[in-house]
Amino acid sequence: MQHKFEYLLHDEVDSIAWAKQLAKVLEKGDVLAFSGELGTGKSVMSRAMMRALGVQDEALPSPTYAIIQEYDGMLDGDKVCRVAHIDLYRLESVDDADILGIREFFEGSWICLIEWAERAQALLPTSVLHIELSYVQSDVKKRHLCLSGVTAEKYAANIGGSWSFSKKDSDKSV
Repeated sequence: MQHKFEYLLHDEVDSIAWAKQLAKVLEKGDVLAFSGELGTGKSVMSRAMMRALGVQDEALPSPTYAIIQEYDGMLDGDKVCRVAHIDLYRLESVDDADILGIREFFEGSWICLIEWAERAQALLPTSVLHIELSYVQSDVKKRHLCLSGVTAEKYAANIGGSWSFSKKDSDKSV
């Protein structure tokens, strides 16, 4: 049984704060799979996490055209880690992602943030943390966030914060 943890994020500031909280509990080898429509905040959250992980690059451009950007980061302020920011938006098939060698970033000292991850679902490790963002119809600034996967409960327990939250059980895998 998998759990889904749902959050209501009120605006971009809230989204950034949530992403920074999650970044505090990330570990080497973690793979985060972001999905959602254009403009829901996948890149905003990825950048916030990278900043929280100590990535020093000022711009932190979206890797839409480069597809993969690699950075040096820090965990707990003193443990060096590598951060891979991957954007699969322009890929046409899972084979394209496989040819790029994205699985190399799923282990070792890497923390891997993947936007449009559904385009390479078959390649993702079983431990992937899924982060699905969607619009809230009643308010253009608000976002609904669903955290799921076999590791979701571990992360949800450590995020904290004052976001609206609910937990749902699911027998089907994500």
